Amino acid sequence: MSERTGVADRLYSLLVRLFGVSPPLSIVGWDGSQTGASDAPTLRVHSRKAVRRLLWSPGELGLARAYVAGELDIDGDLTDAMHQLAEFGALARSKESLDPADRREVLRTAVLVGAVGPPPKAPVEEFVPGRDPGTEGRAVGAMTSDADLIRALLGDSLTYSCAWWDDACDLDAAQYAKLDRICDALDIGEGSRLLDIGCGWGGLVLHAAEHRGATAVGLVRSAERADVARAQIAAAGLESSVEVRLGGVADVDDGPYDAVADIESLDQAPDHAPDMRRLLRAGGRVLLQQLALARSTPGDTASFMRSYVYPASPLTPLSATLAAWEDAGLELRCVDSIREHYPPTLRAWAANLDREWERVRSAVGEQQARIWRLSLALAEVGFERGRVSVYQALAVRPQAHGESGLASSA
Repeated sequence: MSERTGVADRLYSLLVRLFGVSPPLSIVGWDGSQTGASDAPTLRVHSRKAVRRLLWSPGELGLARAYVAGELDIDGDLTDAMHQLAEFGALARSKESLDPADRREVLRTAVLVGAVGPPPKAPVEEFVPGRDPGTEGRAVGAMTSDADLIRALLGDSLTYSCAWWDDACDLDAAQYAKLDRICDALDIGEGSRLLDIGCGWGGLVLHAAEHRGATAVGLVRSAERADVARAQIAAAGLESSVEVRLGGVADVDDGPYDAVADIESLDQAPDHAPDMRRLLRAGGRVLLQQLALARSTPGDTASFMRSYVYPASPLTPLSATLAAWEDAGLELRCVDSIREHYPPTLRAWAANLDREWERVRSAVGEQQARIWRLSLALAEVGFERGRVSVYQALAVRPQAHGESGLASSA
């Protein structure tokens, strides 16, 4: 039987050659050819440039660049497709570099489909060390001035962190349950003074003031986010109770506070420990909600997430944060993994993004919207498989004679 020569056939055969298994997908080439499993996700390759990206950057990053650039698409629900392709994706991550035989096969295929050429430029949104050290990468960060769109994507809480889904039936209920859980852990009540590091659009400080009677200060590094948060504060009539400041925790000099929170700020959490202790009263509490790679997960310097989603703030090991707390004189009281609560949070954000796709494209551009959509899909798979986790850790600044102010069961 003669070799099938369509683009899809050649690409499918190349994947089998590289990874040793038949990929669980169907491929449609730019020439209209199609091959692969009929009941699997369909990968549509629109351009020869996508093949060139794989030639020069084999593995996950090359595929991600082609997706972000619009050179390939996956039909249907992207998150469902990532679930089906998860094991094959692990093989792709293992091929960030090719041996000489594999590289010859890629080059041969590129020649046959007319895709030989210099390496395509990476999408401009990709992090380049030294060019833009403040790059955040997450598409929602690029629409900070559009409060209505942020609310449509994140819900009424305007909260961009893992929700708490026990007994919650929708995203808003889950996010407010998370905020209540944080306030309970920090013992926020009438007259409590709260400092929120990386307050985003002000969800926690607003909640603490409105529902617990606290006074609160939120820190944020984006002037646009600060403007949105201040507008929400004014609309709630809470200007006398809540303040949003530009800057970081090192800039704060008006302690003591009863409680300090850091909810997935993606800053370097260990660096905050001395300032957290400095700003807490004796007996005051600190709560951190932190993303962390699993210890068994290899470095991700060439991954999509590292290059686009958290480029300037690689995930800090939880052990480093806890050690810094101990060194600073903060007493760890408990640590909870809430990893299983992130997949439904991500799924809810993805559903909102799909519904608001055209508005998001108009606000941030096609490529940035694609980055956010792919990051939500890959993150959901990562949390479900334990490749990445999220923790809530609670500590206290002990009083002079060692009293913590917490019951032993806290």
